[in-house]
Amino acid sequence: MLRKALLTTALLLSVSAAHGGFLTFEAAGADPAAITSTRDAFRTAVGGGTTVGANGSFGGMRREINWDGVPNSFADPNFLPANFFNTNSPRGAVFSTPGSGFMVSTNAGESSSALFGFSRDFQTFSAQRLFTAIDSSITDVNFFVPGTNTAATTSAFGLIFVDVEVENLTKLEFFDQNDALIFSKNASVFGNQGLTFLGGVANAGERISRVRITSGQNTIISNGRLGNPNDDVVVMDDFLYAEPVQLQRVPEPPTFALLFLGLLAVFNRRRLRLGRFGWNV
Repeated sequence: MLRKALLTTALLLSVSAAHGGFLTFEAAGADPAAITSTRDAFRTAVGGGTTVGANGSFGGMRREINWDGVPNSFADPNFLPANFFNTNSPRGAVFSTPGSGFMVSTNAGESSSALFGFSRDFQTFSAQRLFTAIDSSITDVNFFVPGTNTAATTSAFGLIFVDVEVENLTKLEFFDQNDALIFSKNASVFGNQGLTFLGGVANAGERISRVRITSGQNTIISNGRLGNPNDDVVVMDDFLYAEPVQLQRVPEPPTFALLFLGLLAVFNRRRLRLGRFGWNV
């Protein structure tokens, strides 16, 4: 019976750490047409309509950010507030970075050059704006019930990278509510000005609390200025993700320890009771 109790506890512990995996959607090509079908397949897997509603909502099933509605006052050379897409346009996404902030590229005809000043390296999937962290290649996305401070999780996330030229330097990482890594995938390479779609959809009930986006190795410092002249620089276009829903806590490991102690106590109590009658256990 003790062996059975130990086995039951071990199984519970293994289930708490297990992850069923993700469906991966990826494509790369020279222009928007090359990746549109994969983007659309991701949309279908996540669910939602084809016509966007208020704040990037598609019937409560999917959210999208294409940056093009960001006002000029929050575009290059100005920083985009990290909570813009949870406060100004409530889509449940808040950004953070080890760098100095975030920037959305300007539209043509503004005082700063379009495409962050690198028209020979970048193009857009959905015109005209692009997105990047400043002074860092890392962007973290945390999720909230849109328009609130209530922590949330999602079941899918995908985005479009621009100008992925070097393998294994651009990737997506998904973390659960305990900040454990549950999905990691490098972005496909195409070449100069190329577009890459990469996304993952949970297929076994996994919940994504944070997404870490690593965009190449180089960094943008300001319009027309890179961190160094040699390494690959990658920026981003559209973000797509399942509707964030309120975070549901799961039992932490101490709960399973208590369960084990309880099972052990039941075993010992039964052993003592049987011992009173001279039965072997």
